[in-house]
Amino acid sequence: MVFNSRRSTVMARKGMVATSQPLASMAGLRMMMEGGNAIDAAVASAAVLNVVEPASTGVGGDVFALVWMAKDKKVVALNASGRSGAASSADELTSQGLTAISSDSAYSVTVPGAVSGWDEIVSRFGKMPLSRVLEPAIEYASVGFPVSEIISGQWANNAHKLQRFPSGGELLKDGRAPRAGEVMKMPELAETMRTIAEGGAEAFYKGKLGERIAAYVRERGGWLTAEDMASHLPTLEEPISTEYRGVTVWQCPPNSQGVNTLMALNLVEGFDVKHMGFQTADTYHHLIESVRLALTDGMHHVTDPARMNVATEDLISKAYAEERRKLIRPDRVMDPAPVGWPQPKCDTVYLTCVDGEGNACSFINSVYMGFGCGLVVPGTGIVLHSRGASFSLDAERPNFLEPNKRPFHTLIPGMATKQGELWLSYGVMGTVQQAQGQMQVLVNMIDFGLSPQAAVDAPRFSVRLGEGIGIEDIVPEAVIGDLRARGHELVVREPHPLFFGGGQIIERDAETGVLKAGSEPRNDGFAVGW
Repeated sequence: MVFNSRRSTVMARKGMVATSQPLASMAGLRMMMEGGNAIDAAVASAAVLNVVEPASTGVGGDVFALVWMAKDKKVVALNASGRSGAASSADELTSQGLTAISSDSAYSVTVPGAVSGWDEIVSRFGKMPLSRVLEPAIEYASVGFPVSEIISGQWANNAHKLQRFPSGGELLKDGRAPRAGEVMKMPELAETMRTIAEGGAEAFYKGKLGERIAAYVRERGGWLTAEDMASHLPTLEEPISTEYRGVTVWQCPPNSQGVNTLMALNLVEGFDVKHMGFQTADTYHHLIESVRLALTDGMHHVTDPARMNVATEDLISKAYAEERRKLIRPDRVMDPAPVGWPQPKCDTVYLTCVDGEGNACSFINSVYMGFGCGLVVPGTGIVLHSRGASFSLDAERPNFLEPNKRPFHTLIPGMATKQGELWLSYGVMGTVQQAQGQMQVLVNMIDFGLSPQAAVDAPRFSVRLGEGIGIEDIVPEAVIGDLRARGHELVVREPHPLFFGGGQIIERDAETGVLKAGSEPRNDGFAVGW
């Protein structure tokens, strides 16, 4: 069964952009039509999303991306996530009786890496200057834009965070969330964007903006300093990958949870899900159990790669998957999934852009929770993320809070290649849904031959460790009953991006150059090409 969104796969040849909001998609397409490439389009779209969907993303958050340049035929990973402050102290928090870092507190603010990521990939891989790429976002922030229905709802659901302190009013309309159809302006954010456009990442991290961010975090009790901001740098890294039925699937390495997608695919590869059938109870059961094992390992082991106690290549090895797969029974759920120890060998936005030359950018930018920690740096319109809330205060955990450390990240852009040529630039946003959402759309396309749009339309499940398994109410009742009989604790929910994620996919035909895009029907997803 496929959810009938009444959308067709969008097709074009000169360029394609798929994002969670039409204004952002059009901003990216404008870059391509005016001579820019997929990388310019991605950053332009991300910057516009900062304005039109500010509860989910922005300059106060982090970025991960995968870049494919057609002339090089190589995937490059960008990690533009920030580190904890040098003064961060788990003891300071546990001495207060805290057992976790609140996502509403200044303790959850790590250095925001987004601007460094924007600047890095535009300067290295783009065709346009950052100043040109940011023009659409500056325009919308200055003159205003009409707020969509879904985003108005997100704004309203999280407005209480902004209302705690006066500076939150910079992202409110007369002290409240803007209603659907109202024109919203953000003059402070527009000025911040102009500063970034003129001075790039250096103006953000080493100028007055960086000083103001650090000072406000400290004023609210956090640890960030101007030195923490000034010392931040993004990193270009070798991506990680696995082979799944003849397709090479690419991910960013830790501290992102991309390993979860690869571990899940390695497990699923040992089952003949195509023979089991599309959207059957057998297929659901084996996919769910594979995700449970992958998430259990990923949530325990993944942190700053310099502090991990197992090797990434061991976690994503076929041999490790073969051992873990033995825990999955065909007729019953496994007991609580145990953490594995491989033996060594010795609210987020996702967007994707592919241009007519075959260059691609799979890009994800987030402030984590809705409006991050809720702190808005006065006079800047910058919402600070809450990514540090994912740190553990348990010293036995790999993701334990320490100074100058990158936390575990849910953000994962995806790419897939066939025979050395770009095939897919794709992603699914939604915290822990990202890895399992990616696995589900890949299985839909690779095992069952679905189009990009049908792959994101299809019903989804969502494994929430310790909370049960969400499944969409568009799944047949007979399938749900069968899964419950096998012991799955299911919570049936209506399709919603906050729980089941929001996906965007662009597929490229290497022979014809035809681009095919599918965009999320559960939110304002919009794919456009030319």
